[in-house]
Amino acid sequence: MPPADTGASAIVAGASAPSSPVTTTAAPASAPERLEPGRPGYRRMSFALFAAGVAAFALLYSTQALLPAVSASFDATAGQASWTVSAATGALALFVLPLSALSERFGRRQMMTVSLAIAVLVGLLVPFAPSMGALIALRAVQGAALAGLPASAMAYLAEEVRPKALIAAIGLFVAGNSIGGMSGRILTGWVAQAWGWRAALAAVGLLALACAAAFHFLIPRAKNFRPGSLNPKALAKTVATHLGNPLLVRLYAIGALFMTVFGAVYTVIGYRLVEEPFSLPQGVIGSIFLVYLVGTVSSAAAGRLVARLGRRGALYLAVSTTAAGLLLSLTDRLAAVLLGLVLITAGFFAGHAVASSSVSRTATEGRAQASALYQSAYYLGSSAGGTLGAVAFHAGGWAATVALGLLAVLGVVSITLYGTRVARAERRALVPATR
Repeated sequence: MPPADTGASAIVAGASAPSSPVTTTAAPASAPERLEPGRPGYRRMSFALFAAGVAAFALLYSTQALLPAVSASFDATAGQASWTVSAATGALALFVLPLSALSERFGRRQMMTVSLAIAVLVGLLVPFAPSMGALIALRAVQGAALAGLPASAMAYLAEEVRPKALIAAIGLFVAGNSIGGMSGRILTGWVAQAWGWRAALAAVGLLALACAAAFHFLIPRAKNFRPGSLNPKALAKTVATHLGNPLLVRLYAIGALFMTVFGAVYTVIGYRLVEEPFSLPQGVIGSIFLVYLVGTVSSAAAGRLVARLGRRGALYLAVSTTAAGLLLSLTDRLAAVLLGLVLITAGFFAGHAVASSSVSRTATEGRAQASALYQSAYYLGSSAGGTLGAVAFHAGGWAATVALGLLAVLGVVSITLYGTRVARAERRALVPATR
C-alpha cells in the first residue's frame, strides 16, 4: 500500500525524502526497540499523550463555547468575539514550524513539556483579561505556546512507535484532542451559567494544569531521538522539499479544509442554539459538545477504517459523513441538529486522523517539519473557518455557515479524486517496467 492513498505511490514518496534540518551524530549500531501495544512503556506513552491532547484542545478552544457570553460582556459582534478563538489557532499555525525545528535540537519530550507549561500559565491569566483586546492578545500568546506540542507529538510517535502501530497511536492522541475539546466546552458551559465566563476559563486552566502534570510524570524518555545543531539552510531545504512533494501538499490541503468546516460549525453553533427556535441556556449548549465522544471513537478507529477501506476509501467515508451532517443540521429540529453535529464530528476526526498519520508515514526524514506544516495548514483552516463562519452567520444565518462548510467539503473531494487519478496513472506507468 502506498504511504497514503490520496496520491502518489510509495516509490514516488520515497524518492523525495527530505534532508534533515539539523546536523546529527552518527546513528547507533543498534536502535532501541520501539513501542507497541503489549510492550513496556506503551501504555504510559498513550496515557501521557492522551492527557497532553486533552490539555491542548481544552485550552486552545476554551472560549469557543463562551462566545455569546463574551460578546455580551464586551458588547462585541460574533465576528469580533470569534477572534478569541482565531487568534489562538492562527498563532499556533504561525509558530508550529519554528518550534518544531527547536524540537530537533532540544528534543520532542522537552518541547512538549515547556509548551504545555507556558500555555497553562497563560491559561491561568486569561480569566483576568480587562478588555476584548487583552483577551485576544493573551489567547494569541497561548496559541503560540501550544504550537510546540502537536508537531513534536507526531514526530515523537513516529520515532518511538513501531510503524504498524503508528496510526493507532496517533489516533489515541487525536482522541485526547476530542476529549479535551468536549470536556473544556462542557465545563465552561455549566461553570459560566453558574458563575460567569471568567470563572469558566479559570476552570479550564486548572483542568489543563492537572493534565500537564500527568503528562510530565508519565511520558517515557525518548530512546530514538538524536539531537543536532540547528541548521537554518537545511531547515529551509527540508521545508521546500516537503512543499515540493505533491502528496504532502494534498494532505496539508485536506487537513486545512476539514478544519475549516469544523472551525466554522463549532464557532457558530453556540450563537444558533441560543437564538430562536432553540433558546437553550449556556450550560445546555456546553453539554452539546458531548458529541465529541463520537470523535474520540472515530479517530481511534481510523486504523481499522484504513485497513478495511484503504486510505482513500477512509477519506471518502469521512467526507461523505461530514457533508451529510452539514445538510442535516439545516433543520429547525433540535434532535436533527444534534445528529448532524454527531456526523460532522465523526467525519472530521476520522479524516484528520487518516490525513495526519499519512503525513507522518510519508515523510521518511524531517518528520517534525512535515508534521509542523500539516499542523500549520490545519490550524490556519481552523482560524479561517472560525472567522469566516462567524461572518457568514452574521450575513446569512446558519444556512450561510453550512454553505461555507459544503464548499470546503467539495474541496476535499476534489483533492482526493485528483490523488486517485494520479495514483492510477503512476501504477499504469510502472507496469511496463515490471515486465
